[in-house]
Amino acid sequence: MRYLLSLLVSILCVKTVSSQIYEVGVFGGGSNVIGDVGRTNYISPNQVAYGAIFKWNRSERHAFRVSVIYADIVGEDKLSDDPRRKQRNLRFSDGIFEISAGMEFTFWEYNLHEPGSQLTPYLYTGISVANHDNHYFDFNGNYIDEGVKSWAWGIPMILGVKARILPQTVLGFEIGARYTFSDELDGSVPEADFRQQYRFGNLGNNDWYMFTGFTVTYTFGQRPCYCDY
Repeated sequence: MRYLLSLLVSILCVKTVSSQIYEVGVFGGGSNVIGDVGRTNYISPNQVAYGAIFKWNRSERHAFRVSVIYADIVGEDKLSDDPRRKQRNLRFSDGIFEISAGMEFTFWEYNLHEPGSQLTPYLYTGISVANHDNHYFDFNGNYIDEGVKSWAWGIPMILGVKARILPQTVLGFEIGARYTFSDELDGSVPEADFRQQYRFGNLGNNDWYMFTGFTVTYTFGQRPCYCDY
């Protein structure tokens, strides 16, 4: 009985020690897209992006993360360094609503249960899906709405740094690329099959989009206790 009681206390203690802390907050920054229209610079935010973020810190080195972000995306050939795009002079604009889920890995131990400052770079990856309107360009260069929406699945690749600035507040800065499995974000590939004659650009390359900005999260959850027995 004494052994069973000791074992039970050990299990409860381990369970309490492993109790995790959560973060919920906001993202704000800029967006840009890399496709067949406009500039091809990867870090060149030209529109506003904003959203919400939630993290479940499962250990000192990794956390599960979910986010929802809305952003406008715009591409203008006249701003490109490519003289062929400048001469073509196409322009597109759209809005995307992204949902992303995955895992965040810290470079150093990041334990919000410990007092004092906490700062670490981190990497995030997982899966993302972005809802957007479908458009195409006719032979006169007119940007035409197809009247349907699509989901662009992708892989987020984010590098950032975060630091606790107040006892329950964490400030972060991150640069995140999303490689999508779609070539429809910039209007170069129509959704409808009967409009495929309007396709153009490099059909072997899918579209990318970027979010660059800050996160502010509020931390909450049980703090661990350490049992002596």
